[in-house]
Amino acid sequence: MTPLIPAKDKLRLCFAHAAFDMKPIFDGFGRGIETVQVFNRDDLLACLPEVDVLVISALWKNDLLPVAGRLKYLQSISSGMNQYDLAAFRDRGIYVSSGQGVNRNAVSEHAFGLILSLTRRLALARDNQHKAFWRPDQTDPMQREDELPGKTLLIVGLGTIGDRIARLAKAFDMKVIGVRRDPAHGAGAADEVHSFHDLKVLIPRADVVVLSCPLTEETRNLMDAGAIGLLKPTAFFINVARGGCVEEEALIAALKAGRFAGAGIDVTAVEPLPADSPLWSMPNVILTPHAAGETRKYERNVLEILTRNLDRLWAGDDALVNRVA
Repeated sequence: MTPLIPAKDKLRLCFAHAAFDMKPIFDGFGRGIETVQVFNRDDLLACLPEVDVLVISALWKNDLLPVAGRLKYLQSISSGMNQYDLAAFRDRGIYVSSGQGVNRNAVSEHAFGLILSLTRRLALARDNQHKAFWRPDQTDPMQREDELPGKTLLIVGLGTIGDRIARLAKAFDMKVIGVRRDPAHGAGAADEVHSFHDLKVLIPRADVVVLSCPLTEETRNLMDAGAIGLLKPTAFFINVARGGCVEEEALIAALKAGRFAGAGIDVTAVEPLPADSPLWSMPNVILTPHAAGETRKYERNVLEILTRNLDRLWAGDDALVNRVA
């Protein structure tokens, strides 16, 4: 079959990310490909006209597409794809694959870390440690740490990450309800599966609600004031999806009013989170800096997808791993 990208000795591959230095790892595989690593937009603009394969995530803006005259294949570093105009890539005959699955373990474990931090009151314990304060026994049961067995976890977005969150929850003897775009794809490790249309009926049943869905037009502001108002007073809310999936002002208002127990938030509407955001200082919030997907293995996980897809393209096979365009 005819190769779909230039031969190894004629191909130029660019890694573009502000933090991940992927070039030395890839070069160590001995693939015999010319590679370049850039860490900012200016350097990306300078090299992009001569690039055949681009590995990128946050540095991508769709106004770069006309500059990428040689581009044949883009491998996204992230699983989220909302920054890419996929129709424009298709029109230009450029193959695009997502990074879906590369952070499956990391994000699912981070989500559960936030759950445990809230139910076991670990953030409060760390605050007390810094004050050298030994908390006395609590006479009010509602001020004590809690247990997970028997509680109901609602996972909004039952993809690869959501399914692993479900499996972790089952190990804690929780009941798991999953929500996904097409329930016909199955419940996976969850006990039940429903569509997004059922979300507002399901929220009142949940002790913990976790967002692990992609940001799409269907999920933008999915957790609006109405949905947030349906949380149990004792419920916790976890967001490891995207900040745009939540109506943030409504979330802040509900947290300020103590309408539900607390939140674990890894993503916000604006990132980095502005210094004047109330989320920084709320005692019922645990905040992490969009770090859920970060792992010491992240680069190698992405490169595993990249190398498999390069081999397929050289073989004339366009059935790429995680192909979206």
